[in-house]
Amino acid sequence: MKKRISIITVNYNGLKDTCALIDSIPFNEQMEVIVVDNASKKDEGAVVKERYPHVKVIQSTENLGFAGGNNLGIKASSGDYLFFINNDTVLHPEDWNLQALINRLDSSEQIGVVCPKIRFAWDNHPIQFAGYTPLSSITLRNHSIGFGEEDYGQHDTPHPTPYAHGAAMMVKRSVIEKVGMMPECFFLYYEELDWSMMISRAGYEIWYEPACTIYHKESQTTGQNSPLRTYYITRNRLLFVKRNYQGINKYLSYIYLIGIVATRDIIKYLFQGRFDLIKAVCRGLKTFISQLSTE
Repeated sequence: MKKRISIITVNYNGLKDTCALIDSIPFNEQMEVIVVDNASKKDEGAVVKERYPHVKVIQSTENLGFAGGNNLGIKASSGDYLFFINNDTVLHPEDWNLQALINRLDSSEQIGVVCPKIRFAWDNHPIQFAGYTPLSSITLRNHSIGFGEEDYGQHDTPHPTPYAHGAAMMVKRSVIEKVGMMPECFFLYYEELDWSMMISRAGYEIWYEPACTIYHKESQTTGQNSPLRTYYITRNRLLFVKRNYQGINKYLSYIYLIGIVATRDIIKYLFQGRFDLIKAVCRGLKTFISQLSTE
């Protein structure tokens, strides 16, 4: 690798996963590994620092969320290429090819971000991400290409993708200097989509490069059906619309997300007896609406 790489991951009460990730990184002197401890309940940053002297550990005194934690890592980094990777991922030597990501970025000045293939870490490692389809103009619906498929090479052609995947993305430092760091207003979820929109509006392309693969355990920190996740998903999809949609589509999207999606979720959770999730949906709506009314 010709240029220095900064590998950045955020840890929040996930010491076991973070250590497994670090153990799987084939460290060399052309890269730096940065772990941002996002105010874990125990002093997990100190443990990482002791176990891995070659790792740069940044300890935040408060939980800054996904974007805020990564932004601390950006500020502490020195690489020409910054590789953001979730702490609940692992690398396999036969699939770990950072040079392929760098080569893709270097192939055009217009390419600002590149994502590897992402496969789940369980069973036969089905595909999680091989690029995204565009979000619809009102419903925010899209899908991850290849999701759930067994990988037999059907998605091994590099191609542009409208959005980066937050679990693993490499970004040129020059792009961050032009566009700015990750938007911290989301705290958790949708920030990588919003950042992708910022990067695209600045004239850069985002690419999927399958010559590199990472394996993702998925939502080890928040859980798939937790009140925390439900709250931020409810609030942040509305916040994403507010920041990125214009004209009539913005208001049609508000109507759809509040009148149909949130109502559907509340009814579903009612039948499931998940009153904690109903409260999370209502709180997410209330927070967003209150922010609109104070502007």
